[in-house]
Amino acid sequence: MATFVFYCLLMPPLLLFGFSSSASEYPNRVYWGDTHIHTALSGDASAAGVSLDLEAAYRFAKGEVVLSNKGIPAKLERPLDFVVIADHANNLGAAFYRGLYQQDEFFRSSALGKAWLKAKNALTKGHFSGEKLAKSSLLPAHRSWQASFRDPDFRRLSWSVVVDAADYHNSPGEFTAFVGYEWTPGPEQGSGDHRVVIFESGGEKIAELLPFTSYDSAYEEDLWRYLDRAERLSKKRTMAIPHNSNLTNGQMFRERDSWGLPMTKEYSKTRARFERVVEVTQIKGDSETHPSVSPLDEFADFERWNGWGGWLTNGLFRGQPIIPRPESLIQYEYIRPALQRGLLLADKLATNPFQFGLIGSSDAHTGLSAVDDSNFFGKSAPAEPSAVRFMNKQATYNWQMNAAGLAAVWAKDNTREEIFNALSRREVYATTGPRISLRFFAGYDFQQNDLDLENFVASGYEKGIPMGGELNAMDDEAPRFLFAAMKDPLGANLDRLQIVKGWIDNEEMKEKVFNVAWSDDRQLDDEGNIAPVGNTVNLEEATWTDTIGDAALVGIWSDPEHDPSKAAVYYARVIQIPTPRWTLYDKVRFGIKDMDEEIPLVTQERAYSSPIWYKPGKTDS
Repeated sequence: MATFVFYCLLMPPLLLFGFSSSASEYPNRVYWGDTHIHTALSGDASAAGVSLDLEAAYRFAKGEVVLSNKGIPAKLERPLDFVVIADHANNLGAAFYRGLYQQDEFFRSSALGKAWLKAKNALTKGHFSGEKLAKSSLLPAHRSWQASFRDPDFRRLSWSVVVDAADYHNSPGEFTAFVGYEWTPGPEQGSGDHRVVIFESGGEKIAELLPFTSYDSAYEEDLWRYLDRAERLSKKRTMAIPHNSNLTNGQMFRERDSWGLPMTKEYSKTRARFERVVEVTQIKGDSETHPSVSPLDEFADFERWNGWGGWLTNGLFRGQPIIPRPESLIQYEYIRPALQRGLLLADKLATNPFQFGLIGSSDAHTGLSAVDDSNFFGKSAPAEPSAVRFMNKQATYNWQMNAAGLAAVWAKDNTREEIFNALSRREVYATTGPRISLRFFAGYDFQQNDLDLENFVASGYEKGIPMGGELNAMDDEAPRFLFAAMKDPLGANLDRLQIVKGWIDNEEMKEKVFNVAWSDDRQLDDEGNIAPVGNTVNLEEATWTDTIGDAALVGIWSDPEHDPSKAAVYYARVIQIPTPRWTLYDKVRFGIKDMDEEIPLVTQERAYSSPIWYKPGKTDS
């Protein structure tokens, strides 16, 4: 029989999640961040009219008021705790400094200004033709007149600006600024399976090491070699975070290496070493799963970017349609099947290449990490708030942007070391914007009294392992999962908490979604389903009421279909009650009367825990 206990109640969040002194030996606070912000130093952002620089992006993340790229006062309702400014390494700063060179006499006389001019002059003397490149251009950040900006002096000085800004704004205990960038192989180089690179270290040692770009190599294996060199140089850790897998043409979670050959043990081991977390949700859509992959999951069709083969927004492909992929490739673009495939590969390669935690981040190319639906500043400058930002179907399809996401980490302190520790051990989770608090543990001895406020967190760590960990088998016992989710204090109530399971049966990938806690005294039917929570959204006012849903969902659940001989992976998914989508806020804010019926106005925000992996085989634990 499955152990199934849950109750729903309003609790003070500090008590519910173990902020008391008795739990201080454990990670006792959730910190909120965005590991994927672009500024005008990114060529594609600058080309789209973005003018906000590193200073503005950091100030905004800290909660200060800044003027947006369109001159709109912008401010976060709650500041972030940590960020990674992840500008594209390719041509870093080239377009932005062009404007400075033209306008600022001080910059023209600076070392960076002189290096910029030297790099620009190389354009007419080298092998690159701006006219030729423009004709073959797909993404301004990859193939443009800026491609000549590989001059070592310019790259070194431009990179030093990034490192210095992160060090300046990093304030241990108060605000963490990581040094980072985005490694960006373009579609013309293969797949567009980008990574955000993060350094635990800052300062001179990282400044000495120029960013590894897709000009150096478009193969992830070479990026990992660079990260290994960076770790040896800095004596600190590095990480690559895959992102936006839903638009990688079936490449991100393929079973092959960059040359199309089957994965080797070394490839699997190295990927698992450097890619500890992945970005499951962001502005360009949600990458948890897809209806064709999870046809029995009623919540699978969530914020799919342009469906399957539509048009990319903000002119990134300049109105060119994405080439439709065969449906067979969809499974290689989404997180859930990747987690299942990782179990299959681990059995063959001794290491699971897809054993990663889950975070969200924005991929905002505005310098503004503003992802609340009521305060969404879009992907790039043309998508900042206006009465028309959702309308241009020919090239932008801005209404299909997802106001997401955020990275949540459980850590002991707000420092580079502690947050990097959390990322490395995968004790992190993702949300699509709301600051939902989420705890998820697995063990074998959780009991009813572990749900008590004073015991909850200590029990989770002392009797089990947290999200991101591995649970070894213990005889034939089924693992028990201790979970707690609390609503965003400024957000909506919760609809339900589900546990998603993946496993392998006769070489076939399997999955199942279990409803394990829910609000409003609804009942499970014979198939394990529950009725929808309802909808209180007022379409005329862009409001909702918390007359449905519950503030917290807490409980213990045991897998009723546990097979002790089979490896499995589990993660928690928390679903909010329906709330206004950013498109509805725009409609009301700007008095829009003729918004197309196809444009969604209501959403159900969510949070995804990092997985827990069950490992079969009898142990002494």
